[in-house]
Amino acid sequence: MDHFNSAHDAVVKLRPDVPLAVNRPHRVRAAARWFLDEFEGDILYAVKANPSRWVLEALWQEGVRHFDVASVAECALVRGLFPTATLAFMHPVKSRAAIRQAYFDYGCRTFALDSLEELQKILDETQGADDLTLIVRLGVSNADANLKLEAKFGVAGDEAVTLLRRARAATQEDLGVSFHVGSQCMNPNAWRAALQQASRLIVQAGVTVDVVDVGGGFPSIYPGMTPPPMQHFLDEIHRVFDAMPVTMNCRLWAEPGRALVAEATSIVVKVDLRKGDALYINDGAYGNLFDATHVHWQYPVALIRPDRTGSAKLADFRFYGPTCDSLDAAKGPFVLPSDIDEGDWIEIGMLGAYGVAMATQFNGYGERIDVVAEDAPHASMFPKNLDQDAGPACLAQA
Repeated sequence: MDHFNSAHDAVVKLRPDVPLAVNRPHRVRAAARWFLDEFEGDILYAVKANPSRWVLEALWQEGVRHFDVASVAECALVRGLFPTATLAFMHPVKSRAAIRQAYFDYGCRTFALDSLEELQKILDETQGADDLTLIVRLGVSNADANLKLEAKFGVAGDEAVTLLRRARAATQEDLGVSFHVGSQCMNPNAWRAALQQASRLIVQAGVTVDVVDVGGGFPSIYPGMTPPPMQHFLDEIHRVFDAMPVTMNCRLWAEPGRALVAEATSIVVKVDLRKGDALYINDGAYGNLFDATHVHWQYPVALIRPDRTGSAKLADFRFYGPTCDSLDAAKGPFVLPSDIDEGDWIEIGMLGAYGVAMATQFNGYGERIDVVAEDAPHASMFPKNLDQDAGPACLAQA
C-alpha cells in the first residue's frame, strides 16, 4: 500500500474514482497495546470485525496471540499467517466438517457451544479428543447495546445448568463460560450483570470453571454515541470477576473486535451527483457502508476538495450508494458544507470495523484502493500518546 500523511494528501495525489480505504495500522497497534496493558487476561481478536492482512499483522506485531475465529476460512487465514497463534472457534453453531477441519487441520482446541446437540457434534467430530476446551455460550441481556445480538445464540436457565454439567463431564481440559452483551454496548454495568448471571448458573450447576470469556461489544465513538472511558468497562469486569465462584487459576478472556479496529480505517467516497440534500456516492450498502445503511448509524464525515475550500455553512445530507437497489441508502444525517457537489470527495471515518469486512461485488461494484495514512482518526477511545510507541514501527511493516 502507498503511504500518505493523510486522507487529504491521498486524494490530492490519486484523485480516485473508486472508493479509497485509508488505513491506519498505527491505530490498530495503539488499541491493542492499551488492551494488552489494561485487561487482566487474554485478548482474543474477533477476526470477523476486519480480517484484512494488515490488521492481523499489526495486532501480531503488538503482541496479540489469540484469535476468535468463526469459520474454517478464518482458521485458515490466521493459521497461514501465524503458525503459533491460538485459535478459539467461538461460533456456537458449526458444521460437522468445520469442526473436523478446525481441530485436525488447523489445531483449534477451543470450541464454543450453546446446546447439547452442538456438544455431541464436537465430541463426535474430534473423535472424543481429550484436549478440548469447551466454552458454554450463555444468553444475556443486550439492553444497553446499539446492535443487539441476543436473538440467535445463548443458553439460559435450567438448560444452561444441564449443559454446563454435561460439558464439564465431557472434557478433561478446561470448561468455560462466555456471553455477548451486544455490539457497541454503552454501559459497563452490562458486563457486571452478565458476569453475575454467569456466577449464579455456575453455582447452580455445581461445576468448576476454568475460563470466563466476557465476549466483545466494547464500544467506539460515533456521532451521537460517546461511551464512557474504556477503562470504566474493564474496571467493572475485573471487579466482578474477582468475586466469581471459579477456580483459583481461572483465566479471563475478552473478544474485542470493533474496539481494536474501528478507528483504523476511513473510506473516501466521491460524489457522483447531488439532488437537493441527497448525495449519490460511489460506495454504499453493498460496499463499506453496511452499518450506515442497514443499521442507520451515523459516521463522522469531512469534505475533501483539493482545489478550494468548502462553505462555512453546514447542512444535513443523505447518501445514496452506486447500485440499482433502492435499499442502498443511508439517511444519516451527515453534516457537510452546504455547497458540496459532484466531483467532491468525502472522508467517512471510523469504518475499520464491519466496513471492508462486509463489502461485496454486487452490481459489479466493490473495487477500492487501499492506502496507509499516518494521521489521527476522527475520534479515539485510547490515549494519543500510544501512537508514539505504536505508529512508525507498524507503518514500516504495512
